[in-house]
Amino acid sequence: MKLESYQQIKDDRLTHRGYDYERIAQEYQTPLYIFDEPSFIERVKGYRDQFQSEVFETEILYASKALLTKEIARLVARLDIGQDVVSAGEIYAGQAGGIDAKRMYFHGNNKTDQELLYAIKNGVGTIVLDNQSEAHRLNHLIQQSNEGHIQKVLLRVNPGIEASTHEYILTATNDSKFGENIHDSEIFMVISEIAALSHLNLVGFHSHIGSQIFEADSFLKASESLIDFAQKVMEQTALKITELNFGGGFGVYYTEEDQPFDVIDYLPRFVKQIEKAIQEAKLPIEKVAIEPGRSLVNASGSTLYRVGDLKQTLSGKHYLFVDGGMTDNIRPALYQAKYEAALVNKITDSAKASYTIAGKACESGDKIIESIMLPEATPGDLLLVNGTGAYNFTMASNYNYIPRPAMIHVTEETIKLTVKRDTLDDLVRNQL
Repeated sequence: MKLESYQQIKDDRLTHRGYDYERIAQEYQTPLYIFDEPSFIERVKGYRDQFQSEVFETEILYASKALLTKEIARLVARLDIGQDVVSAGEIYAGQAGGIDAKRMYFHGNNKTDQELLYAIKNGVGTIVLDNQSEAHRLNHLIQQSNEGHIQKVLLRVNPGIEASTHEYILTATNDSKFGENIHDSEIFMVISEIAALSHLNLVGFHSHIGSQIFEADSFLKASESLIDFAQKVMEQTALKITELNFGGGFGVYYTEEDQPFDVIDYLPRFVKQIEKAIQEAKLPIEKVAIEPGRSLVNASGSTLYRVGDLKQTLSGKHYLFVDGGMTDNIRPALYQAKYEAALVNKITDSAKASYTIAGKACESGDKIIESIMLPEATPGDLLLVNGTGAYNFTMASNYNYIPRPAMIHVTEETIKLTVKRDTLDDLVRNQL
């Protein structure tokens, strides 16, 4: 397993900033989400400092669907970046942690009337419209509820860019459920109609080509496509385009198969390309935003499990069972996602056997890792899976009535409990 900068080997055991994982497991139990706060802060500051321009305002919007807790929201607010939200719940959680709603961008392909009203009431700065129908609904809701309000909006558009990633996280193909397609013959009419709505201020466009993308050129091509489209809109309609949002999707490391580019090194080049294209297109752009999520949090997160039973099947497969599984990490079952892992108490031992790491849910597909070489395992060992900061906590479930894990934040000085472990009472709390 590739170790992160905050993980060190001490006395033949793996530690997190000097804290022994066995001590952590004894105090906070397993399974346990562990979040390294300093590495997240450093990464956010790196993105924020490198995504700068003298031509237009820039903003980092944290795509909070990747990982959102009140403590994460507090960090986002403290680090002076905005928030990408996709539900009233994410608006609520962000505000609970102190994020200014004016710096929120509300996405989603089927926002309900209740969610839109909630966003208006709570002062969400920008609503990213998915389609023409939503624009009319939003305008009508404002007319009915807050006649004097003018809502700043972007329109999500689909550039038809193909990127190499899993089909479930590819969002900009011509049959995507997201956005209005820029190649639609009626797109300029749609934009003009939205721009004419009395309570909406359409200032520009949003585009997002997918997630876990490793080719920097994909983002460059997408930006060129969006800028070219904005120029055509300016030529074909009376709309003045002042803002562009290029989304996120920067790929991260999970296993040796992944070869992500260095986003912090890439961002100045990305900005220069955008500046050049905007100036050539003579667009009056005042603001450009991006929405990284996974690439900001994933490497800062890991999950600690206790090894339970081990068994060998008739076919010869060796199963290593852990006390969590698909309820705390659905990605392998959903996306065939791959991970690396290590036995932290045997970190210096030689790998001797191939194991399938499986969870405790009553599903044959509940496997975290299909095949991994590890030292000889015994019940009671601690298994650590790195790279679980994104889409593990936020996609967790109580399937089989399994309590969701706790989460801790680790710094140089302290370990802090930020999310309590579900109790059995929590599992039926809302039932009548």
